[in-house]
Amino acid sequence: MDFVEFLINRGDDMLQLGLEHAAVVGVSALLATAIGMGLGVASYRQPRSREAILAVTGAFLTIPSFALFILLIGPLGLGFLPVVVALTLYGLLPVVRNTITGLREVDPAIVEAALGMGMSRGQVLRQIELPLAWPVIITGVRVTTLVLLGIAAIGSIVLGPGYGDLIFTGLARVGTPVAVNLVLAGTLGVVILAILFDVLFYVIRKLTTSEGIR
Repeated sequence: MDFVEFLINRGDDMLQLGLEHAAVVGVSALLATAIGMGLGVASYRQPRSREAILAVTGAFLTIPSFALFILLIGPLGLGFLPVVVALTLYGLLPVVRNTITGLREVDPAIVEAALGMGMSRGQVLRQIELPLAWPVIITGVRVTTLVLLGIAAIGSIVLGPGYGDLIFTGLARVGTPVAVNLVLAGTLGVVILAILFDVLFYVIRKLTTSEGIR
């Protein structure tokens, strides 16, 4: 069967799987962002805590994705939840690292001036440091999201949602006429989502970053 014809025939499935794939990645990226920014804010001024958190979040990325998904079956079962937990763990490092980097790159003179004007440490963080660090932080979130789009496909081994279903079905049917089309369709879906998310982050960065620091 021609690949274009295959895509037309499976259009509804492609759309449904795309929405599922985007949802699981979106939820995981939001969780990784919230947790990662929290860890970064809590540790950027404390060298020992900073190094420990970066080491732990970096260690998560060394765990083979197949192994982590399988290990999570015991406590979390099959489906959406183990995929979200695994993706959140994989997504922490870029957010934590960029949050720390962005905050540490804020000019100390600006911070001291704000403190000298009577602002509290919390006000300085919210009103000065985080806005100035935001372009670096949002870049980390973007990197996390794009990485998770690829890893999410592997979540199909624990019956997770998304384009991994097409890819693994195709791999299981290697040697049949439809196998290549299934794998290509799943891969194409992930690539298209990556492009859409990239555009989304470009728009978000432009809308949420002050003109003076773009």
